[in-house]
Amino acid sequence: MSQSRPMFWRIVRRLIAANRGRLIVILLALGAGAAVTAALLNLQIDAKKRLTTEFRTFGANVIVAPQSNGSSSHPTIPQSLDERVPLTNEGNPVTKIDLLYLLVQANRTSPPPQLPKSNLVQPPTNEIRNAASEGATEDSSRPLVPVVLVGYDGRNPQHIWPTKILEGAGRGEDCRLGKNAAKALQVHAGDYLILRNGSNRHRCLVSTVEDFGGSEDNQIFTNSLFSVQQLSFVGQDVPAIGGPQISMMQLSVPGAPQSVATYISILQKQIPEADVHGIRQFTDAEGKIYDRISGLLTATVAVVLILTTLCVMAAMTNVAMERKNDVGLMKAIGGATRRVLRLFLAEAATLGLIAGLIGAAAGLALSVALGKAVFGVAAQPRLIVYPVVVALTIVVAVAGAYPLRRLAGIRPASVFRGEA
Repeated sequence: MSQSRPMFWRIVRRLIAANRGRLIVILLALGAGAAVTAALLNLQIDAKKRLTTEFRTFGANVIVAPQSNGSSSHPTIPQSLDERVPLTNEGNPVTKIDLLYLLVQANRTSPPPQLPKSNLVQPPTNEIRNAASEGATEDSSRPLVPVVLVGYDGRNPQHIWPTKILEGAGRGEDCRLGKNAAKALQVHAGDYLILRNGSNRHRCLVSTVEDFGGSEDNQIFTNSLFSVQQLSFVGQDVPAIGGPQISMMQLSVPGAPQSVATYISILQKQIPEADVHGIRQFTDAEGKIYDRISGLLTATVAVVLILTTLCVMAAMTNVAMERKNDVGLMKAIGGATRRVLRLFLAEAATLGLIAGLIGAAAGLALSVALGKAVFGVAAQPRLIVYPVVVALTIVVAVAGAYPLRRLAGIRPASVFRGEA
């Protein structure tokens, strides 16, 4: 048996090299199928991560808010609760922003006395001043406009509020205005605002006018959360009991919907005194879109494999017709039918292996370009795809060799008489 094995593979090599034109056709069919299969499977695996990343750019997907017990018209939670928030989910960083909302009266004002109008590149200091000691001159020709002031504290706010900057360039502790708020106040980047809450005032530079694409367009944002906390208390300091307060926390948690749900359940146990919930629109939509994309890619892969099998089967039908005499001769000299068929199946498997190795590599490279075109970011080659595609290509090649089973019924005598 061991002595016949080298002869077996020698015959297989001769069979493969017998007709190079046919060999190229089969390799092209199998290689093209393997390339498309590898590209689609790699995109399918990578799509889950890419979709998660893309959906995170739409804003927060987890909210930590006060319990709605009806005891206060403006409920808050202690800012210290954010220390209990896990900052990673499955090894990926979680973006966390503390927010305090405050309804204020706003109007345009003059620059600070110590900062000339021609030198607006330096942001002013943000301080809470009493109305009597404020040296700014308000534009009395314009009425005070009620607007929501949002103080925030946290890194990467662009993950929570993806925006398009219309005017200016943000920096420091300046005010960022939504486009509707800027229009109502009739201000532009570089102007100054006075924000009133009772006798407290807060002056800030309008650093940017931005298009948020939502209710945030009607608001003013500043990353000086402490200043907004002070501005919210008229005639008293920030209360010592409970510490500084915030309206809510917004989180952008990466991961699949199931992973985000697990994170939410953990956070609910960590902060039982707050209302922790997810934004279902994002998680549900993400899961539905991924299921649809995954189903479409899986169906496309199945169609490609079926078409590849049919192409190989057509080529193998011609092979079966050409090799009747070879099979008759093998049987005449004592070759068993099973061994003869094993030769041709080994030939098909070898062709599948060669085409799979080349096609899978080309498909992974193709998926990188397709991922960049679809998601704007090149897809990451997933190594698990490579052996899977090679194995599928071998299976397709062997399945396509089904017409060779017709050779099992050939009788040597019929071949020699020219009847087969």
